[in-house]
Amino acid sequence: MEIDNKIIKKLIETLDDLKKSLKDKNILNSDSPVEEDIQTAKEVVKSPIVGTAYLAADPDTKPFVSVGKKIKKGDTVMIVEAMKTMNHIHSLVDGVVKEICVEDGQPIEYDQVLIILE
Repeated sequence: MEIDNKIIKKLIETLDDLKKSLKDKNILNSDSPVEEDIQTAKEVVKSPIVGTAYLAADPDTKPFVSVGKKIKKGDTVMIVEAMKTMNHIHSLVDGVVKEICVEDGQPIEYDQVLIILE
């Protein structure tokens, strides 16, 4: 595979121009409430896979967890369906559910925060 030197030079020039235009500007937003919440939380449960989150085993049953509920290491906190396979997501630590960050039936990404624990 050959790489065109003209394209590389153009990319380098564009990056240099971007660096010059951003000089002395802070592009990070430190006022993000979600990031602040996660940083002050004791622990979070993240998705190990891409799929669809389900908060209960069936639509007619109660959710695995709710805000304020105490959970133990190994408890199922939700199900992530991927390719027609239902994957139980377990808590890795003991804690109290502070926030559930996804809704039932919501598509989720790999490593997305699902639950924040205290």
